Amino acid sequence: MSTIYSRIEQGRTADAVVRQIEALILEGVLRDGDRLPGERELAARMNVSRPILRDALKALEGRGLLVSRQGGGTHVADVVGEVFTEPMRALIASHPKATADYLEYRREIEAVAAEMAARRATEADKALLADIIQRMEHAHATADFATEVEIDVEFHHAVGECAHNFVLLHTLRSCYRLLADGVFYNRARIYDLPGAREALLAQHSAIFRAIRDGDPAAARKASVDHIAYVEKASAQAERTGEWERVAGLRLRQRMEKNTQSARSRGRLAGTKRPAQAGS
Repeated sequence: MSTIYSRIEQGRTADAVVRQIEALILEGVLRDGDRLPGERELAARMNVSRPILRDALKALEGRGLLVSRQGGGTHVADVVGEVFTEPMRALIASHPKATADYLEYRREIEAVAAEMAARRATEADKALLADIIQRMEHAHATADFATEVEIDVEFHHAVGECAHNFVLLHTLRSCYRLLADGVFYNRARIYDLPGAREALLAQHSAIFRAIRDGDPAAARKASVDHIAYVEKASAQAERTGEWERVAGLRLRQRMEKNTQSARSRGRLAGTKRPAQAGS
């Protein structure tokens, strides 16, 4: 059976188990919230005794890398965490310049990630990206909007993984958590813009092809072009949203005025006396 855990053939100690699980977390193979196999199964996969495994898991829990949930097994802890506290997130969301700064940051760091991925991506990395693009295309073709938006973030996560740089990987994961939470801009609103879904699919495909073909310059350019488009689209979506808000207020005001006028006409008609015949 295929497994991410390798057998420890020599020096079967708790430290050896700790080092292997640490590496899986550091390399991004094990992610926040991932559940480890049960004790019996994991001990067998790693070729260690259950007491040794227990000691290792206890040590990893003590360092905050794993958490045990009663009745729910052992999971990878939230090692990435929040970049900003909730008050800071609320503050950022209320200031438009924060969105511009966030996209500027993404433009630079994703360009580096895509360039490194084009140099370092393995065949397994390319197969993963190909699968993501295929699912993205299917979601696009079937108008599965919600899935298409979710796969957008998954794709950028995968590009970061293909760069094979620990610090870059976890920095990007933290960055994309803010993206997934919609702190800076509404991705759904961008996808609603005319032609946006087609443009975004083409941009993601261009990044993938450059990485697949091992072309660092093309990968960097495709990534920069993508964020430039997102910057422009987010500004347009914000303007469109503001236009819709103002238009809605105008419509509501006119409907209220029309209702008031109709009521006034009704009251006047009810109080008007009929004309008397003769003189």
